[in-house]
Amino acid sequence: MTSQYNHIITDEKVITINDLHKSFGELTVLNGVKLDIYKGENVAVLGRSGSGKSVLIKIIAGLLKPDSGTVSVLGQEVDKITEKELRTLRLKIGFSFQNSALYDSMTVRENIAFPLRGNTEKLTQKEINIKVEEVLDAVGLIQTINQMPSELSGGQRKRIGIARTLILKPELMLYDEPTSGLDPITCIEINNLIKEVQERYNTSAIIITHDLTCAKTTANRVALLIEGNFLTQGTFEEVFDTEDETVKIFFDYNFIT
Repeated sequence: MTSQYNHIITDEKVITINDLHKSFGELTVLNGVKLDIYKGENVAVLGRSGSGKSVLIKIIAGLLKPDSGTVSVLGQEVDKITEKELRTLRLKIGFSFQNSALYDSMTVRENIAFPLRGNTEKLTQKEINIKVEEVLDAVGLIQTINQMPSELSGGQRKRIGIARTLILKPELMLYDEPTSGLDPITCIEINNLIKEVQERYNTSAIIITHDLTCAKTTANRVALLIEGNFLTQGTFEEVFDTEDETVKIFFDYNFIT
């Protein structure tokens, strides 16, 4: 997809993580993590499986509580707000799950319309249809509107999952391994879609991935999570143009084209 939007990254922080710790029993997963995300910015959090990447975004979304440290999202400290405030905050966050999390018994239209039920002011069916068609058009899958999830490819399901998050016009996107399990051509399509969402909807995003091509394509900045902390942050080139053996091993471990 080619961009037709004027995308701007500002100095306003939409996520501030400071000295974040999380352990499960004797296993320390996050050990003093610090990270800021700015409005309009895509940040890829890189790390091997089990490095704590998914734990990090679950804490950001309020699905897990940290042991210590602070996580502020859109000006609110996530583990300090009430359940009602957390539900309201989550309406501003689009969470793209690794498995797309579509309802098998619903059509694509019904899946995408589902977040509108009870989360927005009363809409007419015509207004709902317009919103559904708008986001389906944004992900290039308007033709699937009456299909069932079982009739879609893995890449199509991933894109429909992203469309469903866009229906509420989120300020912040959280992508959990968006290219996992997809073929190379579909990975390119998903990477392009993530950039298109950033530009078209002016979202900020954290992209959890171990896919270097995804990180290089979609992110303005990358942060490398090693042994519970960010070893380095910067542009893709800044992070990987290094003689640091730990970084080089991670780079060499992943195949990048």
